[in-house]
Amino acid sequence: MIFARVVGTVVSTNKEPKLVGKKLLLVQPVEPAGTAKGAPLVAVDAVGSGEGEFVLLVQGSSARQTTATEGNPVDCTIVAIVDTVEQGGKTVFEKSKDPAQR
Repeated sequence: MIFARVVGTVVSTNKEPKLVGKKLLLVQPVEPAGTAKGAPLVAVDAVGSGEGEFVLLVQGSSARQTTATEGNPVDCTIVAIVDTVEQGGKTVFEKSKDPAQR
């Protein structure tokens, strides 16, 4: 799984019929503490996340294992919204204290 932050939405009026009705979001992979790393990706949202939220992504064949994406042509899916991250006994991310959520 990959940590990421939702940084935008992707709108496509003309797409593969299996993707009709699927919410597409632009996500930026991040370190567990929230520092950006790598290039942004487009992901199908399977859990109702929104802009600014810290999420978990899966890619490849795992991206097609959710109820929302089974049998669909997707390579990246948001499968969870993150509430807290603890690393080395310390909380490095907490949704309730995240400035992006204000």
